[in-house]
Parts: sequence; C-alpha cells; structure tokens
Amino acid sequence: MGVFSASPNQQLPTGGHTKSERSHCTGWPSLYCNPMPPAAVIFPESRRALLKAGAGLVLAPLAFAQENPAVQRPQPGDLLVRAADTPPLKPADISAGAKQLFVWAMDPASKVVRNGTRLNRILLVRPDTAKLASDTASRAVDGVVAYSAVCPHNGCEVNEWIPEEQALFCGCHASKFQPADSGKVLDGPAPNMLPALPLKLTDGLLTVAMPFTARITFEQGDDAHD
Repeated sequence: MGVFSASPNQQLPTGGHTKSERSHCTGWPSLYCNPMPPAAVIFPESRRALLKAGAGLVLAPLAFAQENPAVQRPQPGDLLVRAADTPPLKPADISAGAKQLFVWAMDPASKVVRNGTRLNRILLVRPDTAKLASDTASRAVDGVVAYSAVCPHNGCEVNEWIPEEQALFCGCHASKFQPADSGKVLDGPAPNMLPALPLKLTDGLLTVAMPFTARITFEQGDDAHD
C-alpha cells in the first residue's frame, strides 16, 4: 500500500537505524518524524497515487463539460432560441432600437439548448445600422448583433438598455457598452468589452457563424451570480 508502519525496535526500511541511533524526535530519526509521525512514512509510489487521484478530480468537471452539449459554448451552425420550447429566431424578431433580447444557442440536429450554464447566455440587439463599425457589421445579420450577456466586471447580466444612447447597461455596477462598436466599454468598471458572437443567416434563421470572439470571463466579486 506504500505506507510503512514500524514498531519502536524495528529497523527502518532505509538507513538501518537501530534504537540507539534514533533521534530525540519521538524516538525516530528526523527524516521519519518530521513532518509526519513514524506510523505513516509515505513512499514515492503512494505520493504518485495521490497525485493521480487529485488529477482525476480536477479533470472530471472538464470531461463532463466536453460530454454534455448543454454546457458547451455556442457552436457554428447553432440556431438561437428564447427557450427550449420556442421556435428559432429570425432577424425580424429583433426590433430596431429596442431593448436587447436574451437567448440561448440550440443544436439544430439534436435540439439540445445550450442553457446548462449561465455563461452561455446571449443577448441580441439591433442598433442603428448606420452607426455600425465595420468589424461589427461583418458579424451582424440585417443589423442584428449578438454578444455575451455576462458582464466582464462581476458576472452580472447586462440587463438594461439606454434607448437615447443606444447603449447596453449592466445594473449591478453601472457598466455601459456600445453594441454598434464591438461591445466596447463606454463607462463603468468593466475591464473588457463584451465578447461578440458572429452571426450568419441560414434558411432565413439567425445562426451562429463562429464561436465567441473572446473567452467568457469576469472578475470575481460579492455580487457575482451563479
């Protein structure tokens, strides 16, 4: 099992120490009594086993995410839906200049909605097309743009809309974003712009063209929500 237990007069496995040669530390040489008691001297093979077990615990959630399509990030070809029992969205479903619409990606083949984690939450908005920056226009369909709904500050949902500014707004700490220009930060403590989700049109339906332009991350804080 890789753990050595010895009686006080028994020779140790290395060094051949006798009772007269043992140190003052509970009667054992310091090699064996510091930092562990003499009853549990761990051999290298036990340490390797422990490391392997720990690695398995770390990798288990990753393997689960890879096998569970509901927690995978939106994939190219996915359609966009408001909920599992609603039809895929078309550009006409997003009103120009209106408040953002919150949606999920759905695998068109399996019909699995990728709502297994809130980090997959997407917002759709249709700002003034005349004001779209060139790189934003290249990711849009009929003026509709998609971004992560997760604020990069503390992970709250970017849940408000300022119509007179055509800006997205996070009510937690007042971060403001420009959807017409790559989701750039206009004001507030958010450290990064909103990751964009490039779109395309497939048979008249809004479709994911490519993955998010950046990882979905945020700074940890007391107001972050699971």
